[in-house]
Amino acid sequence: MTALPDCKACKENRLATEPIPYIAHEAALARLERTIKKLWVLLILLISLLVATNVVWIVYENQYADESWTYEASTDGGGTAIANGDGEVSIYGDSESNSSQTIP
Repeated sequence: MTALPDCKACKENRLATEPIPYIAHEAALARLERTIKKLWVLLILLISLLVATNVVWIVYENQYADESWTYEASTDGGGTAIANGDGEVSIYGDSESNSSQTIP
């Protein structure tokens, strides 16, 4: 069995580390500043790309915008006028006969 080193010697070795020169800290800070500047540029680029893709998507979707049409129909007998998507208006009144008209 080998002898363990003296505990006091271990503590002195841990406390006796060499100080790091100030220039090393400055170099680390300069490197971090460059990295932060690159990250800001990347963030601005990504935000602008997100806005651009959203604008392109909105323009693309507006090509297929739904168009709505309004039909006005009236009946003499106070009946109901129903317009379907093909432009045909059906008028159902209180009379016995139903009439159907097509709007050009």
